[in-house]
This record gives sequence, structure tokens and C-alpha cells, in this order.
Amino acid sequence: MTRAGLREPAAVKALLILAALAYVAAMLLLPLGAVLYEAFLRGMGAWWAAIRDPDAKASIWLTLVVAAVSVPLNTMFGLAAAWAIAKFDFRGKTALITLIEIPFSVSPVVSGLVFVLIFGAQGWFGPWLDRHDVHIIFALPGLILATVFVTFPFVARQLIPLMASQGRSDEEAALTLGASGWQTFWRITLPNIRFGLLYGVLLCNARAMGEFGAVSVVSGHIRGETNTMPLQVEALYNDYDFVAAFAVASLLALLALVTLTLKSALEWRYRGALSARH
Repeated sequence: MTRAGLREPAAVKALLILAALAYVAAMLLLPLGAVLYEAFLRGMGAWWAAIRDPDAKASIWLTLVVAAVSVPLNTMFGLAAAWAIAKFDFRGKTALITLIEIPFSVSPVVSGLVFVLIFGAQGWFGPWLDRHDVHIIFALPGLILATVFVTFPFVARQLIPLMASQGRSDEEAALTLGASGWQTFWRITLPNIRFGLLYGVLLCNARAMGEFGAVSVVSGHIRGETNTMPLQVEALYNDYDFVAAFAVASLLALLALVTLTLKSALEWRYRGALSARH
């Protein structure tokens, strides 16, 4: 079939574009606009007062701490797993890829419940932890564990196909010329995957800051102590404090927009790098 035969009429193209724009507006832009409208309905002063509330500030700080710990952990694992899977042949490679996919198929609420069953007061290690005054559930370590689990695949999933498509020829050439394994990784592998790595880190960070289900189970909903920003939004909304709830929600939305902007910038840089290479 010729290329001319594949061309759609202008009316069909316009209809498809309008349908896509209408769907995006209804499912994304309209809810986002509603959140921002409700957040600033009573003015900037009310929004700022809601953000400066001690419990809100504690939830913001806790969200940042959880993301600051879980994202680097999954970045290191994602790099190691992708490097092993894409650059080496070994038994169990398929099983490892399947295990990486597990958090995508398990409900976040179920994953949070698993940690309660393991580390809770009546769990497998609960009595031992209680005797040694170690707190995991309803404390920061539980929030980090739950977040690490649900964000586990993001970096690895981004890097594995990228590194597999690049092949092994560059690394093999470097090793043939006498480079060590670490030198090969730092000077050959890492520069080739830097944009994909940053992209995966951004997605992982966005999910870490917005996670609700798993952290809701392990947090105990203690205001000012274990409530992350999504949990704080739920608590404020259940208290009919709609202005404060939408204020915190708007901050999460703004963080998501920043992530989207960085993601688009990375995609633009990546396309530019590919075009320059070719």
C-alpha cells in the first residue's frame, strides 16, 4: 500500500484530535482545574494559612523524607537489576523480570497489609520488635517500606528495555581495551542511559509522593506524625475542612506539574541527543 493510501481525510484527523483533546480535558484538566479553583476560592491568604498549619507542614516534610529515602533505594536497585538483565546472561533472568513486575499486579492496600502482618504487633516479628522497642508499623520505617514496594519497578522498567536496545558492544569494547567493570559502568554505560535514568527517577518520585493505599494501611493516620500529604488531604476532607484539604491537594498537583515539566524537558533533550547522534 502506498503512503498516499494511508493518509486519512482532514475531517477524520480533526475529529480524532478533537476527541483526544476532549477526553484529556474531561479526565485531566477539569479535575485539576477544580482542585485549584477550590484551593484558592477564599483567596491566597486562606491557602497560605492552610499550608502553614503545623499538621500540614508535618505532612509535607514527611512526604519529602519518604520520597528522599525510597527513590534513591529504588534507583540503586533499578540500575543494578537493569545492568544485570540487559548486559549479562544468567539463570533466573526471566524470574527476576517477573518479580520486578509484582508491585504492578498487587493492590497497594494488599501490600500495606502484608507489612502489617509481618511487622505489626501481632505479626511474625511484632513481639520481637516490641521487646526491643523498634517501631516499624505506624512509624516512618513502615511508610518507607510501603513506598519502596509500590515504587519498586519504575526505574528498572525504564532502564531494562533501553539498555537491552543499546546492546553490549560498547561495554565489551571497553573491557577489551583494559577498562575495569566500574570504569566501564561510569564511563560507558551510565552516560548512555542518563536520560532514561532521570526519567525513571522522576516517575518513581511522582508515585512516591502521591502514594495513598499502601501508606494508608501502615501509617495509623496519626496527624502530625505519620500522615503524608495524600493522607492529610483525606483527613481534612473528612473533617469538612475543604479549603485546607484542597490547599494541600493543590500543592500535590503543583508538584505533579513540576514533574510533568521536567519529564517533557528530558524527553526533548533525549530526542535532541538521538537526532544529533544520527
